[in-house]
Amino acid sequence: MPKKSTPVNLALQGGGSHGAFTWGVLDKLLEDGRLTFPGISGTSAGAINTILYADGMMNGGPDGAREALYNFWYKLSLAGHWSPIKRNPIDKFLGKWSLNKSPGFHFHNVLTQAFSPYQLNPLNLNPLKLLLETSVDFERVRRCNMTKLFISATNVETGRVKIFEHSELTADMIIASCCLPMVFQAVEIDGIPYWDGGYMGNPSLFPFFESTDCADIVVIQINPIERKGTPRTTQEISDRLNEIGFNSSLLKDLRSVEFVSRLIKRGVLSDKEYRDNHVHIIENQNELIPLGVSSKMNVEWKFLQHLRDIGRDTAEGWLEKNFKHIGKKSTVNLTEMFNGP
Repeated sequence: MPKKSTPVNLALQGGGSHGAFTWGVLDKLLEDGRLTFPGISGTSAGAINTILYADGMMNGGPDGAREALYNFWYKLSLAGHWSPIKRNPIDKFLGKWSLNKSPGFHFHNVLTQAFSPYQLNPLNLNPLKLLLETSVDFERVRRCNMTKLFISATNVETGRVKIFEHSELTADMIIASCCLPMVFQAVEIDGIPYWDGGYMGNPSLFPFFESTDCADIVVIQINPIERKGTPRTTQEISDRLNEIGFNSSLLKDLRSVEFVSRLIKRGVLSDKEYRDNHVHIIENQNELIPLGVSSKMNVEWKFLQHLRDIGRDTAEGWLEKNFKHIGKKSTVNLTEMFNGP
């Protein structure tokens, strides 16, 4: 007898190669089969996972989605095989995934701080775009009728978030969502330049409120919201600023959800006009925090598999603990989150 499906909207954060953690979460959720996804919002690596899911589902259902995710992340590791940005031999021997001691990583940082992508890459070559175009059937994605897709990018001119929906998606829109401004030239779409969506929507939650009937939102969290201690080295300070910046938009959206929920409970707002959304977060900061920000550029296949396996295990534990609460209540205490120190 087939399992009864329970709908949840998915919100997929960006985070470089740490998006392989999200791959693992999706792989487990698809294998489990109890959840369906009426809406998915994705940014950067989350945007890539979003379209891989949609393309695979249209091509072969859950098994097709799992295969599409696997194939892309494997191809990404092959594409990065000859990259100079690699772990040094000592870190490999010690089993550390960070690139903090990688000469290639530091040389890349020096170059991108001294020269813009318009100087370093005047031909605007982007191997990620080629990989996407050879891995995804965008026409098939645009025909997706089982899930509404929302891809976030940042409008360079206005500083506002731009949401691209599945009926219009192209490779350029996904690349725009992934466009780090110190690494790649801004992606122009209809004459408007866009940068990484993480600055203004990582990921955006508001498209769910009017576009789907589902009140449950599952955020797959990559970037740690909390990190104990004061950063002291330049690398630590830079890393923490990166994490804070790429979490700020998500925190604003979650605060809005909490505020509306509080007003509904007080009777200030009518639950007939406003929806009390249930928020859930799948995360494993115990495993991801020690990796450091530099490891987001590590695309070794062993590392991607490691992240995938962490994602699968995390999703399995989350389902066991929280599945019974979906459709009934939030499994994250947002009031406590925003009223802390």
